[in-house]
Amino acid sequence: MTIYNKMKREARTGKKKFAVLIDPDKNTLTGIKKLARLANTSHVDYFFMGGSLLMQDHLDEFIRCLRENSNIPVLLFPGNNLQLNEKAHGILLLSLISGRNPEMLIGRHVISAPFLKESKLEILPTGYMLIDGGNTTAVTYMSNTNPIPAGKNEIAVCTAMAGEMLGLKLIYMDAGSGAQKPVSISMIDCVKTHIRIPLIIGGGITSPEMALDALQAGADVIVVGNAIEKDPDLIPQIAKAIQ
Repeated sequence: MTIYNKMKREARTGKKKFAVLIDPDKNTLTGIKKLARLANTSHVDYFFMGGSLLMQDHLDEFIRCLRENSNIPVLLFPGNNLQLNEKAHGILLLSLISGRNPEMLIGRHVISAPFLKESKLEILPTGYMLIDGGNTTAVTYMSNTNPIPAGKNEIAVCTAMAGEMLGLKLIYMDAGSGAQKPVSISMIDCVKTHIRIPLIIGGGITSPEMALDALQAGADVIVVGNAIEKDPDLIPQIAKAIQ
């Protein structure tokens, strides 16, 4: 069964999932091994690998390390078309549907298409939506787009519906790395009510309670990165809270 079909089936049956986001620029090989051990024992469901920038080229060795030390699927979460690697299991092919920058909607996808076509990566077309998290994040700056205002649930709903109608297979709402506040419970609930494809929520989740709140509101997958960089022991705490 493909990663996406499993994700879709589990979303349909209400099985909630936990992804650990790894920024290659903010980790070491020793740290990656520790994350792999913690994730294995905590039954984490996915590793998402990527960041807004790639200052040091550790992507290849970090993915190899994760695969050697765990059986958890590694999905690329690329900040740009340089963050591609065939050692991963798949890629969240992000189309930034909350913005109006054509490079993020289709431009970079055109450049990456030949590589992806020839690779063995599973392609997961993903409608990526930036939500205002209370501060200017790296993603907002690098993408040259404005996030959806936190209080505008109707804009988020219509954007997500449009993404689904265009044939995207996942919706990913992200307040951004280091967000002061996560995507609101009311926005998650509203969006989930109006779409049938799996919903991923990330950004600003810093505790087991916040992770559980997002899942109970309608998220199918929650993603935690920045908080785990500061305290890897959050992995078992969050995993326990949502099981």
